[in-house]
Amino acid sequence: MSELLTIFGDTDMAESAAPGRLGIIVGGGPAPGINGVISAVTIEAINQGFEVYGFRDGFKYLVQGSTEHYRKLSIPDVSINQLRGGSMLGTSRTNPAKNEADMAKVLETLTKLGITDLVTIGGDDTAFSASQVYKRNNRKIRVAHVPKTIDNDLPLPAGTPTFGYETARHYGVGIVRSLHEDAKTTGRWYLIVSMGRAAGHLALGIGKAAAATITVIPEEYRDKEVTLESVADLIIGSMIKRQVQGKGYGVAVLAEGLLESIGEKGLLSALGEEKLSRYGHLERDPHGHLRLGEIEFGRMVKDYLTQRLGQLGIKTTVMDKDLGYELRCADPIPFDNEYTRDLGYGAAKFLRSPQAAEFGAVISMVGGRLVPRPFEEMINPATSRMRTRKVDVDAETYEVARRYMIRLEANDFSDPSKLAQLAAFAKLTPEQFRDRFAYLVS
Repeated sequence: MSELLTIFGDTDMAESAAPGRLGIIVGGGPAPGINGVISAVTIEAINQGFEVYGFRDGFKYLVQGSTEHYRKLSIPDVSINQLRGGSMLGTSRTNPAKNEADMAKVLETLTKLGITDLVTIGGDDTAFSASQVYKRNNRKIRVAHVPKTIDNDLPLPAGTPTFGYETARHYGVGIVRSLHEDAKTTGRWYLIVSMGRAAGHLALGIGKAAAATITVIPEEYRDKEVTLESVADLIIGSMIKRQVQGKGYGVAVLAEGLLESIGEKGLLSALGEEKLSRYGHLERDPHGHLRLGEIEFGRMVKDYLTQRLGQLGIKTTVMDKDLGYELRCADPIPFDNEYTRDLGYGAAKFLRSPQAAEFGAVISMVGGRLVPRPFEEMINPATSRMRTRKVDVDAETYEVARRYMIRLEANDFSDPSKLAQLAAFAKLTPEQFRDRFAYLVS
């Protein structure tokens, strides 16, 4: 990646082209702070002399050539919503970049409405669509994209979160802490599946901050095969260790990306197609592969876990809970209120700079400074997506998370006293316990 590009001072802004009409489009799933970006963009753009227009439901109506589903935004319009969750402009997953005719309609409609500048707010698909608006219109529309996702998996500079992540983590922690207290009160286990299909940031962030008993993410497997059996056994090992400590309750947080990592082959091997069908309507894509998005992963793991506990003669109540949709439209916490104001202002400032005539950009803030990154650096043309930022399992932040989890470790097998206690609870000999669980720490 080339050196970071930075926006210079107000002198550069004064030398840029005169303001025109700026459009705002929100795409993809909701994330806390969308209204903060809309507000900051609108206020700064109006102060710079732009007319600002908000398009309803992303690219949904633009691909139809509609010039009716938009509104002119004023400072009073956006000010009343800037600290609220959701999106005052709605959102949709319409992706015009998948179809030449759809993209042509978008460009035609934006041109007809006199849009000279565009701010898009969204994830991968919205970013790629924004890049194509810039590229296919001969750069006549200046474009800035503000990346959002509660999954925190977009390739921003190290240590820079995607907006919405901190708010989602904050409220997720509150929910997990309440469930932990319920688990302690009732003597049961909660199995919580957190959003994050491509990376385990949200699951780990919630689990670590909520002091969950154990958190399991795909990245910890490194180059090893992820199986339903191993996920269940990690949790069983944690349960056994807690029981030996005199605590028959706990909370396990799983990243939903484990489902994708296990994959169709692994699920069918563990359950068979008939049993798998209990957890959702099984559909296959044009290539014959199962679509995993509709499968109830939490319920599946709970049932599989209960079955394996029964084989060991261990009785405990396990409850499953999916965590994610409750977080996406929450009112942003102060971190995201401040952060989205920075990002929105940065997008408007970039569009008034000379660099906006040279490249369309993904907006980021690094060390308090605006860093617009060209679309070409951020988006892989072969996949039309940004590179996924994974959890760094070699970093001390992950090491700390692991050190405070309760799970089977190497010394549980090397220390004869510990091994004997764990084996006794599972009604196994030390040798049987080692044969059954030692693969988890090999």
